[in-house]
Amino acid sequence: MPNASLKPNQLVTQETYQPSAEILAKYADVLVNFALNSGAGVKPGEVVDCAIPDVAKPLALALQNALLKAGAQPMVRLLPTGFDKDFFNFANPKQLEFFPKKYLQSRAALFDHQIGIIAEPYPQELKDVDHSKIILARDSKKQYRDWLNAKENAGKFTWTIGLWGVEAKAKEVGLSLEAYWQQIIQACFLDEANPAAHWTKIAKEQEQIRQALNDMRIQWVHAIGPDMDLRVKIGSERTWNGGSGRNIPSFEIFTSPDWRGTQGWIKFNQPLYRYGNIVDGVRLEFQKGLVTQASATRGEELLKTMLKSRNADKLGEYSLTDRRFSRITHTMAETLFDENIGGPFGNSHVAIGMSYQDCYRGDPTQVTKAGWKKMGYNDASEHTDIISTADRTVTATLANGVEKVIYANGEFQV
Repeated sequence: MPNASLKPNQLVTQETYQPSAEILAKYADVLVNFALNSGAGVKPGEVVDCAIPDVAKPLALALQNALLKAGAQPMVRLLPTGFDKDFFNFANPKQLEFFPKKYLQSRAALFDHQIGIIAEPYPQELKDVDHSKIILARDSKKQYRDWLNAKENAGKFTWTIGLWGVEAKAKEVGLSLEAYWQQIIQACFLDEANPAAHWTKIAKEQEQIRQALNDMRIQWVHAIGPDMDLRVKIGSERTWNGGSGRNIPSFEIFTSPDWRGTQGWIKFNQPLYRYGNIVDGVRLEFQKGLVTQASATRGEELLKTMLKSRNADKLGEYSLTDRRFSRITHTMAETLFDENIGGPFGNSHVAIGMSYQDCYRGDPTQVTKAGWKKMGYNDASEHTDIISTADRTVTATLANGVEKVIYANGEFQV
């Protein structure tokens, strides 16, 4: 793999480390035969879109083979890396806004599932690109995401995401590429004889916590600690989710709150890696559901640009990770892993922007756009998780007015 200082148009050298074929086959098995269909695995005949950066070609092969063995129809797309900077530098507004509607409609109709792999050999490729151009291009594709969300709400589409280790990310967090991959291997239970079976066991344990939270009919949560004093309105029609296979790994239990009830402040002690930039030392203050003050010790300009995007100044997710589940012991410069890190206090993260409609207690297919708005579900193109591993105690206010500590010392208390 290239050194982190290389630019996209420079020669990509041979990788210095790559997991064995056995490990990659186990990784593919987890993604195909556990994660899809919400933990039940892919079914014969289902069509699966596999979007995989070119540097992760060995995993693409393993995924294709796992899908074929399961009787599914793999649609493998190798995505070129190193192209994005030139695209954003040369594209004019019409090209940034281009939305191939018929093509994307046909894709949304065809796919039963989607597997996405994150692999960024040039993680700071977009560092000097105009942030507004990135956001414009992203916002222009929102309708495609909405189609997939509607299909997911109807129980006809699932997705999952995995990570391919690259040297630049490993260097960012002070690890060798092999040590970085060892974090991936242990986090995903790829060192077990049957990782998919282990994930099924974890999902059952998470389900017990999820059900306990949902039975409480939590109205509010109040998180207090050295880095936060934040009240978040949940609402009786919400449910807590987790363990569905949508991310591998995923140890979090989360919900999409009523954004209108967010009040207080929170600091985040973990850096955010977003749009080719690093944003660190983030502090957000909320009043009546809106971000009223935002600061960062690094990358503040990008943070404020993101918050200016439509409805990005509201919460779309509130999440807690129990330290007893996670096997992640090191930051990874990648949200997929960092939002699931364990450590002495587990972690808490919130997401600015889009809500998850599958956190609705009823049938989401019966809710209109006006109905989502009435219940305080946030509709946005942005969805960015920001993470804190600081100590916190979370107290819930139940529908009957009773207060109960649901999280302390990095563990759920339910």
